[in-house]
Amino acid sequence: MEGKHGPQAYANDPERGQRPVPALSHHGSQRAVLLQTATLLGVLLLGYGYFGLLVPDPEARLQQLGLFCSVFTISMYLSPLADLAKVIQTKSTQCLSFSLTIATLLTSVSWSLYGFRLRDPYIMVPNFPGILTSFIRLWLFWKYPQEQDRNYRLLQT
Repeated sequence: MEGKHGPQAYANDPERGQRPVPALSHHGSQRAVLLQTATLLGVLLLGYGYFGLLVPDPEARLQQLGLFCSVFTISMYLSPLADLAKVIQTKSTQCLSFSLTIATLLTSVSWSLYGFRLRDPYIMVPNFPGILTSFIRLWLFWKYPQEQDRNYRLLQT
């Protein structure tokens, strides 16, 4: 092993648990996710600067901020739609989280009821897509039940 350095030095040593470097091939997709995250963070910071510095009227600032936050909330709840298309295409719910679906449903319903109680459309309206997409995901779990991991076979007795 002398003369080797880095991850390749222990690539074939099971006790070290190292894998060869080809796992680095997914960096392109990581870069895209980082770029999207940085872009959204930039939009958020620009929005914060806009509302804090350029909208002097507190009532107008509050209304515009409510609309801005509503758009972000709606986009958050609609983002899994790409996964839903994949589930329908593959007829498998392996890429969905059942517990996250339940949590999203409970959170969306709670915030919608709270917004209804306050008569605040900026709380009510953006949470309806969360309720809708949660019910769609629950329907998909019913239609395409998750399969057990095929790597673990049941023991024959």
